[in-house]
Amino acid sequence: MSVVPAGALPAGVLTAEEAAAPGPAPLGPRARLWPSLAAVYRAQLSRARVARIPLLFVATFQSVGIMILMRGVVDGGGEARAVVAGSSVLVVAFVALNLLAQYFGQLRASGGLDHYATLPVPPAAVVLGAAGAYASFTVPGTVVTAVVGCALFGLPLAHLWILAAVIPLAGAALAGLGAALGLLAPRPELATLLGQLGMSAALLLGVLPPERMPEAVRLARDLLPSTYGVEAFARTFAPHPDWAHVLGDLAVCGVVGVISLAVATWAYRRAAVR
Repeated sequence: MSVVPAGALPAGVLTAEEAAAPGPAPLGPRARLWPSLAAVYRAQLSRARVARIPLLFVATFQSVGIMILMRGVVDGGGEARAVVAGSSVLVVAFVALNLLAQYFGQLRASGGLDHYATLPVPPAAVVLGAAGAYASFTVPGTVVTAVVGCALFGLPLAHLWILAAVIPLAGAALAGLGAALGLLAPRPELATLLGQLGMSAALLLGVLPPERMPEAVRLARDLLPSTYGVEAFARTFAPHPDWAHVLGDLAVCGVVGVISLAVATWAYRRAAVR
């Protein structure tokens, strides 16, 4: 048997050792955002389903109780609209801001982010999927709170369909803020504290009529993401709603939602690599 040097072989002809050696396996296709988002959303929704009834009860009971208390102080008019709209959006703040901050704070402290980091899903899918799952629980409570509030204060029910836009837009803004607070907080206790402070701000600045607030408090109210969802909903109770202002408030709420979710995605990447 003759031995032929490898350099004497024609180009494109492999030696026996090269033919037998396994080459690098081809990489699979990169995970797309929307299928990954749907998978994370379904997983988070099924995981949180056990706490669904207590969650809805606490959030709804809290907002309805606040409206009953305010009924003895506010009779009607613009103040009643602010109370009903603020109490309805408060259900979204309780879940999307407070509970989501606690969830991501505990996830970071327990090493749960390492599990998501090993999955072939984009970071934005993890944040958006968890935020969407938590925000989904707010829909029944928000609708019930709005209907009860309209009955208490004698407000019309004709434009409650605007909640189909208020809930996702305000939920996105508050969920992004809650996720960012949970991911950036160095300890889970601090994440819980920040989430509760944020919900308290949504309660005080969103439910109380702005006409009775000092000017400095009004400026702080304008910085709260849920304020624009409250304003959009409250305007629809007028006899002739100013739909241009309603759309403007919803647009601001949507822009804030995009920014807050982008910040939360950046915070997730930052926390996952540490």
